[in-house]
Amino acid sequence: MIYTKTGDKGTTSLVGGTRVPKYDIRIETYGTVDELNSYLAVVAECAKPVSDKYYNQLKTIQQELFVIQTLLATEDDEIYSKLPQLPSSAIEQMEGNIDEMEKTLPRLQSFVIPGGSLVSAHAHVARCICRRSERLCVKLAAEQTISADICIYLNRLSDYLFLLSRMLLYIEGKEECYWHSGK
Repeated sequence: MIYTKTGDKGTTSLVGGTRVPKYDIRIETYGTVDELNSYLAVVAECAKPVSDKYYNQLKTIQQELFVIQTLLATEDDEIYSKLPQLPSSAIEQMEGNIDEMEKTLPRLQSFVIPGGSLVSAHAHVARCICRRSERLCVKLAAEQTISADICIYLNRLSDYLFLLSRMLLYIEGKEECYWHSGK
């Protein structure tokens, strides 16, 4: 049964059973990572007709984000240690993907305005959700013990999503939109 009624009074359970208010920073953090993961599904489906390569990268990232969500939902050290962990190579892989895109893309001359194509715009929205996830992760890390790799991963992911938005436009042969200062 999908409904339990245990959250009807504004609390929810962490992995391990501890009940906390639904506005708890830990809930807000892993909930925002869940939002990001869900939105990456939109980006992946829009990217698939443009590039199988980036579709597959996004599907891997979704798997990694699910691990992060689970870790963020767990405060019990004993349970935490038994859960799947973020692969030690995940950050390096993300950096490698970023480096590869940077080598292909033209150097930026101005700030990029989101848009240019639907898939690029969706990647920018995902980037913004990722940045919010990262801010919440940093706040949570200041209050509670979490793996530093989670915040680092989210930081790299936002960079990846920025470059992905540009790369998908590049593959589509569409123009980037640049900010003009009005001067």
